[in-house]
Amino acid sequence: MLETLEIYKENDLPYYGGGANEVEARQPVLMEVNGNKLAIMGCNGKIKYAKATATIPGAANCDYDFFVDQIKDLKAQGYLVIFTFQHQECYSPGPCYTHEDGFRAVADAGADVVSGSQAHYPHVFEFRGDALIHYGLGNLFFDQMTYILPSGEVIDETRREFLDRHVFYDGKYLGVELLTAMLDDYSIPRPMTEAERATFLSDYFYYSGLMPLQST
Repeated sequence: MLETLEIYKENDLPYYGGGANEVEARQPVLMEVNGNKLAIMGCNGKIKYAKATATIPGAANCDYDFFVDQIKDLKAQGYLVIFTFQHQECYSPGPCYTHEDGFRAVADAGADVVSGSQAHYPHVFEFRGDALIHYGLGNLFFDQMTYILPSGEVIDETRREFLDRHVFYDGKYLGVELLTAMLDDYSIPRPMTEAERATFLSDYFYYSGLMPLQST
């Protein structure tokens, strides 16, 4: 990991959510884009998984007291905050395990977008105050065409993917465009067909409690 971080630094590639030690791992990426001040930050909510320490590189642990204070400070400085999670994985629309507690904690602290990067199976979304929470986008380039549930049932919902395009303007978060894709041939995401997209979005607006299930 130290070698990887050096490559990032040599090529001026910003990174967050991990670092050479726990202090660096907690640092947000700060940038200004077209007049919008953006802070991108995140942590790993898995119980035991490659966490950074004072002397060992790794992922940022989800210390919510720390991150809540950090978000509040950045918001006071005029930043729009994007917070992403690596977290426990489940093969259902979710949220699952302790997702809700952590995702909502950073939203309540002032994060504008809260997103899960852990999900192999796409998860639901919700509005909390002025924040959008999307608990998991699903796979992108991961070669998971199917998954075998503990019951033995084989599912292929791992092929369905969200790609969220967030829109910021004049210091405000305006919303998200939900792009949708289907995984083909183990490694090739393609835009969904009109019928696939209609079914996918209908399912997830229903699972998210935002509208009745629509027939397609």
